[in-house]
Amino acid sequence: MAITTRLFGRSGPHVTQVGLGGEGVLRTHGREPEARAVIEQAAAQGITYFDSAQAYAGSQSYYGNFWRGHQELRSGIFQTSKSAARDYLGARADLAESLEMMDLDRLDLWQIHDLRTFQDIEEIEGPGGALRAFVEAKDVGLVRFLGVTGHHAPKILEHAVKNWPVDAVLMPVNPAEAVLGGFLDRVMAAALERGLAVIGMKVLGGSHYISPQDGVTAELLLRFALSQEISTIIVGCSSPREVQALARVGREFQPLAAEEEKKLMELFRPHARRLAYYRGAI
Repeated sequence: MAITTRLFGRSGPHVTQVGLGGEGVLRTHGREPEARAVIEQAAAQGITYFDSAQAYAGSQSYYGNFWRGHQELRSGIFQTSKSAARDYLGARADLAESLEMMDLDRLDLWQIHDLRTFQDIEEIEGPGGALRAFVEAKDVGLVRFLGVTGHHAPKILEHAVKNWPVDAVLMPVNPAEAVLGGFLDRVMAAALERGLAVIGMKVLGGSHYISPQDGVTAELLLRFALSQEISTIIVGCSSPREVQALARVGREFQPLAAEEEKKLMELFRPHARRLAYYRGAI
């Protein structure tokens, strides 16, 4: 059975509803055999969405080494990366390095990474800001789609979603966010209204949300995220076995029943602010 796909945004392409995150073993240096095994297993399982970032240690190099030896897979994969540069020249340099390290002619999705503050917005939007580099890269075909990512402050990410010429947003999608509000209501609503693809991250809370004694399993959390109006979720993996488990949910996904969701909310409600450890004060 193939992994179910969903439209990336309003008009596609289709991507698998689970993707390989750039965390886990990919956010390391010097672990080529383990990283190769994870990427290889993801490709073998039929995952098509592959996440990375300039900031993720050796992630881009790991991908580059793998794709170099598997050129036949390139047409079927959706490769992303990110730049946290706030200025035009820095963003251009990041893109050039990303393409070289991953041995690609273009990225399928290039994302403005880790938006946090109003100062970030001012720098990125302003004269000499990174936003111009992103738009130019899409105009000349170096990237297919543009995105923005954030987990620090819903208001900040909402501004970008409403005002920037992006095609996608990467944001936290988990029960803690359902309790707190901000990302799963305001940001998601704004993204869907504009036809943006919504990509879910922090789905397992860095594995901190998994609590078998309370019945909170990785599968349940993945199902919660996939039950939202998203295009795909990304999960960092550290072994082929974890990739297999992720792919299995992508193939066998069943939306949460009302009772399952209610129980999750009851478990997360008293601790939601602490569990959303990645948020800032804004």
